[in-house]
Amino acid sequence: MRISIWAAVGCLSILLLSCSGEEQATEDRVLARVHQKELRLSELDGMFPVNATDEDSTLIIQAFINRWSRDAILQWEAERNLPADLNIDRLVRDYRASLVSSHYEQVLVSLRLDSAVSQDQLLEYYETNKGQYQLERPIVRCLLIRVPYPLEDEESLQTLWNNGKITDTMALENYCERFAEVSLLQPDAWYSLDDIAAQLPDGTLTAGNVNAKREFSLQEGGFRYYFRLLEVKPRLEIAPLSYVEDQARKVILHNRKRELLDEAREEIFDRELRRNNIETFTNR
Repeated sequence: MRISIWAAVGCLSILLLSCSGEEQATEDRVLARVHQKELRLSELDGMFPVNATDEDSTLIIQAFINRWSRDAILQWEAERNLPADLNIDRLVRDYRASLVSSHYEQVLVSLRLDSAVSQDQLLEYYETNKGQYQLERPIVRCLLIRVPYPLEDEESLQTLWNNGKITDTMALENYCERFAEVSLLQPDAWYSLDDIAAQLPDGTLTAGNVNAKREFSLQEGGFRYYFRLLEVKPRLEIAPLSYVEDQARKVILHNRKRELLDEAREEIFDRELRRNNIETFTNR
């Protein structure tokens, strides 16, 4: 292995003059050589900030030479150890073909894919495939508030929490926007039990005790917690659609994309077949 790097002060000075944009004719100097591969000054064109000092430019040059040399010697070592039966040209052709096809597929998808998924379509997919959405962990519908203690207007918060009137619900949301660190007040939303438990003191809520702790408030450390369980679905039950809606939507769009591309391939194939641009010679 042979590596030669020229980083002498005199050489760098000339390079800095050239890279700073001064009108001085200099040759396209060789900065580094790894076996027969060379790094030349022209390859650093555009790498230097307008206001770079000589010291900045020196550091940029040295860093680039160091990185280039490491990459070049790794490539040399890789090429030296290529298997004798590896057809690198064919790999390059296949990779290029894959890139071109992938790019065209992205264009087709951007032009043709209908990304709107209606609630009826979601429901139809869910009813057909709900067996795939078995819960691995319990989930809950609940209300949860965590506020710094001592509280601002504790009596008012307690009253709002206990009442179920719509006006009080709106007032409770307003209170939480002002003072709460955590507030989950959407009764229809589902959450992982683990995520809810993480918002409470350690050990307060678990899969084993969640049904026994349907409602409580407690103060620990610098916080007061309010919790109300509305519904729980244990492990191995089917997740409700609202809990897996985003996941189901992604699957629907993925299936549409796959179908769109399959149809496009067949359409292009049939078109070129009709134009006699496809020939096979298996019988020769």
